[in-house]
Amino acid sequence: MNIRDLQYVIAIADEQHFGRAAERCHVSQPALSGQIQKLEDFLGVVLFERTNRSVKTTPVGEQIVAQAQQLITMADEIVLTAQAAKDPLAGTFRLGMIATIAPSLSPLILTNIRQELPNLSLTLVEGFTADLEKALADGGLDGAVLATIPEEPRLTETLLYDEPFWIALPKGHELAKGKPIDVCDIPHEELLLLSDGHCLRNQVLDVCSANTGAANANTRETSLNTLLALVAAGDGITLVPALSKPTTMPNIAVLKEASGTAARAVRLVTRASFPRKILVERLADIVRKSVPQKLVKVISE
Repeated sequence: MNIRDLQYVIAIADEQHFGRAAERCHVSQPALSGQIQKLEDFLGVVLFERTNRSVKTTPVGEQIVAQAQQLITMADEIVLTAQAAKDPLAGTFRLGMIATIAPSLSPLILTNIRQELPNLSLTLVEGFTADLEKALADGGLDGAVLATIPEEPRLTETLLYDEPFWIALPKGHELAKGKPIDVCDIPHEELLLLSDGHCLRNQVLDVCSANTGAANANTRETSLNTLLALVAAGDGITLVPALSKPTTMPNIAVLKEASGTAARAVRLVTRASFPRKILVERLADIVRKSVPQKLVKVISE
């Protein structure tokens, strides 16, 4: 059993198809199938249930896939440790961001990262919090900018900044009088929320908990930008993170939140075992220096 065998196992479990797994691993399907058969014979267990139409991972196979992923991550980190000894600020870094942060934060930090870390090759990945956490823990990402405390025990966080929510509502709305609005004064039937999977939805519900019926607000399978378009059309009210405040939508009024309770803490999350901690600290410092402090409160550690 070797690293290549483990990569084959992970590919088949992910793809649930031998042909696609073979393409992903750049081998022929017969070679992949033969190697998996040899591995199953060696281990004395069946890893995958095969039919003409599908491949399903067995219960013991699921356990072995999880262990294989950990071993692959450890092998990758051996390489990273060696790279860090030579130059911790060089090489590649795969950075995830949630969808309600990436569009506003990326333009602020990318130029500064290129200038301050010229030997670093940065890859950005946008996704949901749960998917990014899993990719981090499994070694598919090196870091992620998230707005929630990581649940996976193998992850650790570096706080970056506190970002308040502002309230976006149609111009002409009875609440749009230029004064700050308490989030709990928003009629729940007018509140627009992102769908499940977006941490911003849960954060808005948390700060609206005193507003009876907030959990029954209007949910949309869409993006924050589309929610703002709905607000501009007069279809409701939404909360928007400070860095995402619209500046070119004439039909929207954006007002401060009065209670001061509507905010989120943004952090850089990495694996606790990630060897290039100096790089993580530098990236965190660059983010803190790049965000406008008139809109967010930087957290220094």
